[in-house]
Amino acid sequence: MTRPTLTQATGPAHTRILGIGGVRGERVVPNDDLVGPIDSSDEWIRQRTGIVTRRRAEAGTDVLDLAEGAARAALDHAGLTGADIDAVILSTVTYFHQTPAGAAIVADRIGATPAAAFDISAACAGFCYGVGQADALVRAGTARHVLVIGAEKMSEFVDPTDRTISFLLGDGAGAVVVGPSDTPGIGPTVWGSDGGQAHAIRQTHSWLATRDEGAGWPTLRQEGQSVFKWAVWQMAPVAQKAMDAAGVRPEDIEAFVPHQANMRIIDQMIKQLKLPESVVVGRDIADTGNTSAASIPLAAERLLREGQVPSGALALQIGFGAGLVYAAQVVVLP
Repeated sequence: MTRPTLTQATGPAHTRILGIGGVRGERVVPNDDLVGPIDSSDEWIRQRTGIVTRRRAEAGTDVLDLAEGAARAALDHAGLTGADIDAVILSTVTYFHQTPAGAAIVADRIGATPAAAFDISAACAGFCYGVGQADALVRAGTARHVLVIGAEKMSEFVDPTDRTISFLLGDGAGAVVVGPSDTPGIGPTVWGSDGGQAHAIRQTHSWLATRDEGAGWPTLRQEGQSVFKWAVWQMAPVAQKAMDAAGVRPEDIEAFVPHQANMRIIDQMIKQLKLPESVVVGRDIADTGNTSAASIPLAAERLLREGQVPSGALALQIGFGAGLVYAAQVVVLP
């Protein structure tokens, strides 16, 4: 029997980000509103994290509302409509339905049906995971335009008395459209995980314990010092590998957009990478807080919207968090 040779999909040689958009929670929450239950102060939070305020969504706003808003803004920026999208990737850890995927619902809301749609759970690295997948899908010829969304309503997991992570958290969504390009616009993704340190950032207990043991609503915890050391000393080499893979040097980078976890982590990573002073650094955490998968696109969108960097600038982005998982790539900003 002679079997036919399969035809494989082929796509363009290069991709880039065509548009970006973001939305933040409606409420501005200053440090003073949170310090009582954790027996702290505005000064303590500012010194340890760099956060002055964070944005949190109203009770009636859910994570898919945030995702939809960011998606529409990214489509507008790209000059496209939902009908132009072939795949929707939603990165989130705060969508409470196991099935169906939130991405399918967002795709329907923006008129992207019948685009492929799926969710990924990679916490604070999720946006960079999604960009890596979108780049591969387009270059493989599986999709022409891919919408990548990082969306979180982290305030749903807040324990007001927790001093490890809850006061850091904010709500928001950021999105990009990835599509074909005449020149390379997304460098190779350098990614990985270390499940042996899963305990460092974790949910307090499972939903089964909530149901079967009356454990109450789960919230988040982190081992602050362990996470700080891991992020500073192990993530800077990952960012360097992403630059090496893209064929660029620190002096070529125009913007550094790390996950907005903690301002001290950002500052230490800059030192480790020896980035020149000319590099513009995303510091959206100061008044948006840590929005997990949404933090990188929100910080990048802000840099562009405020004119801190121009369209076409080379940006190094890196996400890292619960898992522990990480991912980085160099991209051309839209």
